[in-house]
Amino acid sequence: MKELLELSALELGAAIRTGDVSIAEATRTALDVMAEREPALNCFITATGEQAMARAQALQAGVKETKSPLYGVPMAFKDNICTRGVKTCCASKILGDFAPPYDAAVVDRMTEAGAVSLGKLNMDEFAMGSTTETSFCGPTHNPWDTAHVPGGSSGGAAAAVAARECWFALGSDTGGSIRQPASFCGVTGIKPTYGTVSRYGLIAYASSLDQIGPIARTAADCAAVLDVIQGKDRRDATSLDAPAGSLLSGLTGDIRGMKIGLPADCFGEGLEPQVAAAVKEASAVLEARGAKVETFSFPLMKYMVPTYYIIACAEASSNLSRYDGVKYGWRAAEYEDLTDLYCRTRTEGFGSEVKRRILLGTFVLSSGYYDAYYKKALQVKALIKEAYDRAFEQYDLLLTPVSPTTAPKLGESLSDPLKMYLSDIYTVPVNLAGLPGLSMPCGFDGGLPIGAQLIGPALGEAAVLNAAHAFQLDTDWHKRFPSSGPEGHLPPKGKADQEGVI
Repeated sequence: MKELLELSALELGAAIRTGDVSIAEATRTALDVMAEREPALNCFITATGEQAMARAQALQAGVKETKSPLYGVPMAFKDNICTRGVKTCCASKILGDFAPPYDAAVVDRMTEAGAVSLGKLNMDEFAMGSTTETSFCGPTHNPWDTAHVPGGSSGGAAAAVAARECWFALGSDTGGSIRQPASFCGVTGIKPTYGTVSRYGLIAYASSLDQIGPIARTAADCAAVLDVIQGKDRRDATSLDAPAGSLLSGLTGDIRGMKIGLPADCFGEGLEPQVAAAVKEASAVLEARGAKVETFSFPLMKYMVPTYYIIACAEASSNLSRYDGVKYGWRAAEYEDLTDLYCRTRTEGFGSEVKRRILLGTFVLSSGYYDAYYKKALQVKALIKEAYDRAFEQYDLLLTPVSPTTAPKLGESLSDPLKMYLSDIYTVPVNLAGLPGLSMPCGFDGGLPIGAQLIGPALGEAAVLNAAHAFQLDTDWHKRFPSSGPEGHLPPKGKADQEGVI
């Protein structure tokens, strides 16, 4: 089993195609790891072990004919991605045991590629949070240290990949929800350009910002997954008719002559020294491979978080109005009339963080405040996009931290929501501008992973992934993984030989 767990998704796919490993063996290995580690981690809301084994057996017959590099590889979906007949509740009480009657577009595409789904992954309720603690299904724990959060909102996805419960996962990113948990858990995750992956079947948080993307062990794994899920979808009017399917083949690792900008404004107050040092060391690795790294000024950073939360909460207020106890999901047991049904159902069904964002969004959209807040935020969003356009006239990519700190302890962020919001300062700009951004592991601080973020221009996934691939050719941060100790707990921090270095 240990040998299988050390393989990347692409390596496992290759072993399956050559007959060295059966799909059933790989699936059973993942399910055994889940059985061992889930009590301590809580990565999954719904596990579909029986369905996974049945699919593994059915897929085995097609191994010799397949050309898919991910054929037979076990993976999982964040619980806001619709899966036909399988509970999809967005980690919220209000959706109850809702099982969608259809699959999301990305589920269809992963099915066609021959992937094996192990189930649905834990998340912050309706993707609103940065720690996976707002989940109605209980918090997910960081596999490197279970006293710490895994990040959010795709915390279950990042923790499951880091803990080797699956080889890759699909999450969603509204303001860093793929990249930040990938950073906290020491794995690789990418938010693609807005519109390159269909949002059909993604339960919306903020429709103009949401994007589905992969969390995996390597940049190459992420490239292979994006090759499958990117592409025009007639069911999503925002999906782009852009070139797709050649990201993996473009990973040469050659970045000679590439110009990478280091925004000085991302390395100021609030950034932990260890995080800053690790990211700057990552820039030195890229420079050693032939890239030219320069520091430049990007003065709009202080406007990023307020702009993002005004827009995101406004859209959330509108999107979540559909949960009223009438059509599906949770319904209050006692009510006097229709208005009371709405009020009681939403009061009982939504958690405190979701209520907070609905209230904020409703406020900024209300008469008398729309122009002062929401309209102004849209104007600043346009300025942010223009600032990135100017930056990419000078540089091919930008390199920043993913988060100002490593993973906080459980409970710390919920006690100070404003601090939690401010922790998104390096990730939300990418969503506001609709750009691709990738988190790659680049170091450790006190036994907890640190991530560096590569940002590219619109449709610049190929350059982003190739730079990350080049970095991973010369480093081994992405090869380290937490190993379980007695009773499912993790070994003491600070012992490199117990960090699972391959």
